Amino acid sequence: MPAARLAGVPLRAAMLDLDGTLVDTLGDFLAALRGMLGELGLGDVTPQQVAQRVGKGSEHLVAQVLRLHLSGAEADALQQHALETYQRHYARINAEHSTVFPGVMQGLERLRAAGLALACVTNKPGLHARELLRRKGLLDYFAQVAGGDAFARKKPDPLPLLRTCEQLGAPPSQVLMVGDSQNDAAAAAAAGCPAALATYGYNHGEPIRACRALVYFDRLDRLPLQFA
Repeated sequence: MPAARLAGVPLRAAMLDLDGTLVDTLGDFLAALRGMLGELGLGDVTPQQVAQRVGKGSEHLVAQVLRLHLSGAEADALQQHALETYQRHYARINAEHSTVFPGVMQGLERLRAAGLALACVTNKPGLHARELLRRKGLLDYFAQVAGGDAFARKKPDPLPLLRTCEQLGAPPSQVLMVGDSQNDAAAAAAAGCPAALATYGYNHGEPIRACRALVYFDRLDRLPLQFA
């Protein structure tokens, strides 16, 4: 039986993105990338440049930041070493420069009180994701945590959502995808999941309302849930 409804859609579970949805991790990304660039002898990167490139996984982020300083061929040649360097710096500073968005803790409590099974589905590597959630006091809310290395493909491919729905034991049509970007919206549409999109996230610097969603929200605890 559905545990709750959102905009008339029955729900049994919810999947939530991490970066830009639950936690503002821009400071962590910036610190790790600056550590990487400094070690490689390259230039700087700005918060705006990082925000426009977050969301498609570490490989994409590092590749795009390298291209701010190098030609395509040079960036490709340095990619693997740069990625390893970035991951080392990120592991060192993970959660130190990030904050939980307002309303997230209360919103997770509401979702859980509604009887929804919860999973975190992110393109961040699983080890970093679980550690970030742990350090921010959010890990225990989730029955599943699926990082970007959990499946063969990342969001916006629907595979992570479909596999997570299977793990949660609910059909995609009754599993809400909560995110902040076009990656989340596209993955939800392809998987057949309803989507709720945060207005405060990153979304590559583009307006989130250009992405199709069931609802948009400015705080997670203000999702208009109707309890069954």
